[in-house]
Amino acid sequence: MARKEFIYRGKTLEELQAMSLNELAEQLPSRARRCIKKGFNEQQKIFLHNLRKGSKNLKTHCRDLVVLPEMVSRQIKIHNGREFVIVDIQPEMIGHYLGEFALTRKKVNHSAPGIGATRSSANISVK
Repeated sequence: MARKEFIYRGKTLEELQAMSLNELAEQLPSRARRCIKKGFNEQQKIFLHNLRKGSKNLKTHCRDLVVLPEMVSRQIKIHNGREFVIVDIQPEMIGHYLGEFALTRKKVNHSAPGIGATRSSANISVK
């Protein structure tokens, strides 16, 4: 079975990559559009410069950076507060933020209650 071609709001990936940032901003949702039109901060500019330069080991703390078409099919290490999480950028991620793909919280796995935690366990001997 052939893989379905990616289309974002009527545009193919190649068309999106050929667009300027202002043209792309018009295709994105309002929050991402405002972020791009406001301009990038210094950290984001440095990251995009390294991305365009072709650096292999891309690490970033910029969780608020919008995923752009030029990032597709790259591996980016995004900081989650404790470590860098490796994320493969897919075309479906365009318009989302990098932080959405590096979760900051883990699922809590509770074990059995300890001794004295419930009324019935208060009467159990420790030995």
